Amino acid sequence: MKYYDYLTDFIFVSDRLQKADAIFIPGGLYGEIAVHAAWLYREGAAPLVVPSGKYSIVLGAFGEVQSPDKYKGRKFETESDFLKQILLDEGVPEEAILQEKEAAYTYQNAIYTKKLLDEKKIPVKTAILSCQAYHARRCLMYYQLLFPDTKFCVSPVETRGIGRENWYTSPESIRLVLAEVEHCGSQFVDIMCEQAAGISDGGKGID
Repeated sequence: MKYYDYLTDFIFVSDRLQKADAIFIPGGLYGEIAVHAAWLYREGAAPLVVPSGKYSIVLGAFGEVQSPDKYKGRKFETESDFLKQILLDEGVPEEAILQEKEAAYTYQNAIYTKKLLDEKKIPVKTAILSCQAYHARRCLMYYQLLFPDTKFCVSPVETRGIGRENWYTSPESIRLVLAEVEHCGSQFVDIMCEQAAGISDGGKGID
């Protein structure tokens, strides 16, 4: 066993596929997550697909599509529009797609997806996360936080050629994956501390 195997198991979450109420797609410029979601839909995994994302808070506008190649150079208003176009091209009917178009980072993907479903009064007891493989753990943590009563199945797809079998073989992928490990700690500090404070004072600290 390698010393980094624990990191591999932590970051690269992947579950046995089960049928669900919806497929969630966290935003991004790597369209493989939408291609995979479309495949899941065609396989009958869920009747609803929810692509999320406005554009990166860092970029402040829709960036350059990174993949698939046939979408490179094309401009979209939001990441959700980009992901929806792929879904349509891959055979998902428009009536099966519910767009979330406000999120600018992973936490907001979960926040605004939950808000949208609540507004539409759509109950989701089970959901599939179609996300980038190296991003799987953080996506799952945020969606579990916002959907505490939902059972999640993570169905990841490799992007940038980074997977659990090779992430430790190049400086670029090592940095990306270990940044995810760091984010899973640093981004949850305030959330967990607030929850701990709420528990310690009988719940008064949590709205």
